[in-house]
Amino acid sequence: MIAIPWFVLSTTGSATQTGLVAAAEIAPLVVFKALGGPLLDRLGPRRVTLACDLLSAVVVGAVPLLHDLGLLSFPLLLCLVAVAGALRGPGDAGKGAMAPEIARVAGYSLERVSGLGSAIERTSSMGGAALAGLLVASVGAAHAIYVDAATFLVSFVVLAVTTRGLGQPVPPERDADPTSYATELRQGWDFLRTDPVLVAICAMVAVTNLVDQAYVAVLAPVWARESGAGVAVLGTLFAVMSGASVVGALVAARWGETLPRYRTYVLAFLVCGAPRYVVMALESPLWAVFAVTAVAGVASGFLNPILGAVILERIPPHLLGRVTSLETALCFSLMPLGGILGGLAATGLGISPALLLAGAAYLLATMAPTRVPSFRRMDRVPAVDARTEPRQDTAAPA
Repeated sequence: MIAIPWFVLSTTGSATQTGLVAAAEIAPLVVFKALGGPLLDRLGPRRVTLACDLLSAVVVGAVPLLHDLGLLSFPLLLCLVAVAGALRGPGDAGKGAMAPEIARVAGYSLERVSGLGSAIERTSSMGGAALAGLLVASVGAAHAIYVDAATFLVSFVVLAVTTRGLGQPVPPERDADPTSYATELRQGWDFLRTDPVLVAICAMVAVTNLVDQAYVAVLAPVWARESGAGVAVLGTLFAVMSGASVVGALVAARWGETLPRYRTYVLAFLVCGAPRYVVMALESPLWAVFAVTAVAGVASGFLNPILGAVILERIPPHLLGRVTSLETALCFSLMPLGGILGGLAATGLGISPALLLAGAAYLLATMAPTRVPSFRRMDRVPAVDARTEPRQDTAAPA
């Protein structure tokens, strides 16, 4: 989130190259997340996640190691971050695919599990951003990436110990004919494209993720460098955003079941989006930037619990891995363009116009739910019908 973009920006001085590195990570992430769904169902999300975390530690650790040895060229860096992104796709999808099973075992609602999971994720982002800012400022961006690599090992150990018995492969249906990998992918796509709520969510979140990627990977680091704020302030800014979102996620976990999903979703997106970009573009004092970021963070904490509950309750268990992978991949599909467009905008327009342009795009995207009727169906739990039932082959009557 911080160390690699700052590493590229500080070693090359190029916002465009920084955007290219971000795109090199996100593009394979999207592809392998989309294609990995049947793999999660066949091998089980636990096995896939453990393998991806272990391999990620090796790949990410190779970046600073090769840099210290004087062997890290820019094309090689692009290849390494591409492999890291490819591993992150099914690895992240595997973690998410275990959420419904965790909710069932714990006896919690999906809103509560999604809210607690989001709070944990945001807490780690807060700590990681603050730690990254301090490490990059003290030991340099390259050496900070060693810590990044070590965290994958920590994740591997924690998941190996705590998820025993969970995340098993989906058992084949009784008397069902074997299906090919391509057929299973098509089954996931056929289900996803016929659900108007999931389609609407994918389209809107794809746009907001594009803008957020431009902000995190390029616009915010360039703003920190050109404004003189520095990498420590950048890390603190990201930490404030994540820390405030923990508050929102915990509130959503506690009371999310009682809130109207559609209205909360729209309001939260309006608050957490465009204002952050505008306050930075207007060269506001740091206290104002931090204040707006904190409010945006609280609002953003409500989003993942709502989205998680809506998405997971609409997908039948036997399609969970392949549909959630495709859904997340579609939400991430425009993110590779985020870093590139952010770099081009910052270079061609200057950082303030680029931030204003990003804020305007975010505002337009967050107004979409008020114009697309299918978003209003987020408040209703879908009735079980034939397409959500696992196929049961029965013998013909005598």
